[in-house]
Amino acid sequence: MQTLSLPCPAKINLFLKITGRRDDGYHELQTLFQLLDYGDTLQLSHRDDGELALINALSGVNIEDNLVFRAARKLQPFARDIPCGANITLEKRLPMGGGIGGGSSDAASTLLGLNQLWQLDLSVNQLAEIGLELGADVPVFVRGKTAWAEGIGEILTPVETQELWYVVLKPDCHVSTAEIFCHEQLTRHDSPIKIATFLEGGTGNSCEPLVRKLYPKIDKALIWLEQFSPAKLTGTGACVFASFEDQITAETVCAQRPTEIDGFVARGINTSPLHRALGLIK
Repeated sequence: MQTLSLPCPAKINLFLKITGRRDDGYHELQTLFQLLDYGDTLQLSHRDDGELALINALSGVNIEDNLVFRAARKLQPFARDIPCGANITLEKRLPMGGGIGGGSSDAASTLLGLNQLWQLDLSVNQLAEIGLELGADVPVFVRGKTAWAEGIGEILTPVETQELWYVVLKPDCHVSTAEIFCHEQLTRHDSPIKIATFLEGGTGNSCEPLVRKLYPKIDKALIWLEQFSPAKLTGTGACVFASFEDQITAETVCAQRPTEIDGFVARGINTSPLHRALGLIK
């Protein structure tokens, strides 16, 4: 039985600007998705009875709402001649509701992994289109490059960033993305910027003032991390992060964090380890 063991890397949003709201309720935005060398691990084993089995399903998440399961279901119609199934085991390291792309990355690894396991021969472009149906962040993980994003996050331009070290902290709270995007106090009409403006450092996160107001634990984490390096919110939260030039400094800062705050250290990367694991790049 063939088995694939695949990384599901995290991401952080180095900035986030909300530039408008569409008629369908989605928000137009600009952001830069920075991939990290830290994440979940997904194992996929082929089974020929057409069944999908989540070996360690997430507690409290209905299987029909599980992004890994939904991703696998979307690929099954592309199987030719014989039914394709899989045993799926997900080792979670990334916090849920953290704004670091855990569920989206898991879904992307499922799409790319099963495409290979089932020999479907779908292109990365096709898989990215399928991924977009699961969530706006899924395509960046499918394409596997740190990227500038526009639209609802699906229009991607690969960007080479300095591969810094990051301390990522997760306060003990869960932010509802839907709540933030629907909130009347959210700033929705930031002026669009160019990539050059971002590279010059003139950016922020449109959601951060509102999130800090609604979630005091996130405000506290940002204040603490600011002692060491400029701290930012990723996505709509709840995770916050700061960059450092070297691993030792980042690990020293992370080790000092308040006991009630989870955290990890990761390096920013420009190419996903998922693509390397599947042999999509040399």
